Amino acid sequence: MAPSAASSILLLLALLHPAAAAARHRHRLAASLRAAPPDASPPPTTFFEVDRPIRPPRGSAGPCSALLLSGTFGATYGRPPATAAYAPPACLGAARARGAGLALAVLEWSADCRGRQFDRIFGVWLAGAELLRSCTAEPRPNGILWSVSRDVTRYAALLAEPGEVAVYLGNLVDKTYTGVYHANLTLHLYFHAAPPQQQQQADLILPISRSLPLNDGQWFAIQNSTDVQSKRLAIPSKTYRAVLEVFVSFHSNDEFWYTNPPNDYIQANNLSNVPGNGAFREVVARVDGEVVGAVWPFTVIYTGGVNPLLWRPITGIGSFNLPTYDIEITPFLGKLLDGKEHDFGFGVTDALDVWYIDANLHLWLDHKSEKTTGSLLSYDASGLDYNVNSEFSGLDGQFVTSASRHMSATGWVKSSYGEVTTTFYQRFSYENSNVFRKNGTVQIVNQTIDAKSGIFAKDASSVLLSGEFHEVFPLYLYTGTSDKVGDEYSLDSLVKFGINEKKTSGGKLGFSFNSLQNAQSARGTMRVKKNLVVSGLGKTDQVYKYVGTDGCYFRDVSSRNYTILFDRSDDSCSKGAYSGASTKLNNQSARRKLLVNKL
Repeated sequence: MAPSAASSILLLLALLHPAAAAARHRHRLAASLRAAPPDASPPPTTFFEVDRPIRPPRGSAGPCSALLLSGTFGATYGRPPATAAYAPPACLGAARARGAGLALAVLEWSADCRGRQFDRIFGVWLAGAELLRSCTAEPRPNGILWSVSRDVTRYAALLAEPGEVAVYLGNLVDKTYTGVYHANLTLHLYFHAAPPQQQQQADLILPISRSLPLNDGQWFAIQNSTDVQSKRLAIPSKTYRAVLEVFVSFHSNDEFWYTNPPNDYIQANNLSNVPGNGAFREVVARVDGEVVGAVWPFTVIYTGGVNPLLWRPITGIGSFNLPTYDIEITPFLGKLLDGKEHDFGFGVTDALDVWYIDANLHLWLDHKSEKTTGSLLSYDASGLDYNVNSEFSGLDGQFVTSASRHMSATGWVKSSYGEVTTTFYQRFSYENSNVFRKNGTVQIVNQTIDAKSGIFAKDASSVLLSGEFHEVFPLYLYTGTSDKVGDEYSLDSLVKFGINEKKTSGGKLGFSFNSLQNAQSARGTMRVKKNLVVSGLGKTDQVYKYVGTDGCYFRDVSSRNYTILFDRSDDSCSKGAYSGASTKLNNQSARRKLLVNKL
């Protein structure tokens, strides 16, 4: 399928080597399960991603809502994005005129589709800055509905200025794949009675993306390990803080990069069409060729991934609202305040075609002076520690990959706020075990990504900002193919993955803390013929637990082939609301360890 669409897929490279079927998740799949009889007239199914509801702050007024774009996406692959002129909603100007502050901005994507179709990646941009990266749901004959809401308050500076909204959703329609996506994009605004005392959002946001017109998304397409895509920008000379927000998604040969065997395994077994380069990837951000930060991305599984029946109607973590990653580059401002253009670029270690990457540069400006000054005091980006141990015989074997990286930078910036010294660091570790068994028809992946970052900013007398963000991404994936007859085969699969994160911050803006445990477990079988799922079963369980100074949220939900078995949620912060969730999460972890030992 076209690389601009999220490769929906699964397994089979029986076309490449019958015994390597479990090794590769490359063929795109769409379900063709029989629908209910026409006289039953079943209603459309609502798909959803489990996430914390976005709620306006207490005492805020709204919403004030504006439809930004309404579009139909049929034969749109390789064509220009859908666009619409953007003017700040009248309520935003009125609120500013009366001295009210923006409390919350929410971008809502709502869509429907009927028929059969693969999953498709899409992006939403305003004035070249990406606001949302998402994957479509895969439809069914009686139709589906879904919506995605993203907090876009941090883009307040963009929302206050005229611009152009662009949406790229590359889709193909033919006699078999008939689904056409109909979507509305809406902005909802809420307001405080007065502006906040402290400036939290950036004053200026510069897009690091491709410019219109083009026949694709505005993201950069990274096609291999040596491909570096970049854009030259000059930043205002009165900037005193800078944060790089990075959007990342992986497709085609690298959609399941964490399952890729090393090249020596591929060469030894003459599997020339099987993607390789091993099972590790990192996105590296550079300024003028110098590494300023990295992203070790969460393993998003799109709505057609592994077994499409797993993600109906509960979709995979992050698939409707792909995460973004922040890199504090304030320590490097001393090199960027010269009024000249500088090169902001991205590459992907060991990449295969294709990764979509772009970024937004958030800048805070000193309105009381015309120029700030600064200098880099210390910098350490000693490089990537990366090891692969391989042991295999024929199509069976084990590959253990480990990696780590540490980087830090300290710099000062002098503005009307005084001389502020900022330190930013990142620490990453990675472990991946890939096991092939039963003549390559079974693959078992065990992986953990551990990412920690921190910021510390102080002036001569006090700490202005301190914070630490710690994320752990566990992943377990089992796939096994059997009963291959001609162009048909059966697949068993088990997926367990999630996000465990903690975030603390303090300083003049006050103290905040939040913790998230988001665990998903999905098991299924399917019979595939000519890349169509003709029968099968998918069952998914998910527990979401958030606790923070800004509130709490708990949800425990389970589904089986389009049907919700149970759905329990609570937004209180009482211990009782979460005791059951903690027990279930611990039991899931214990069962996972037991299963791994048995395998």
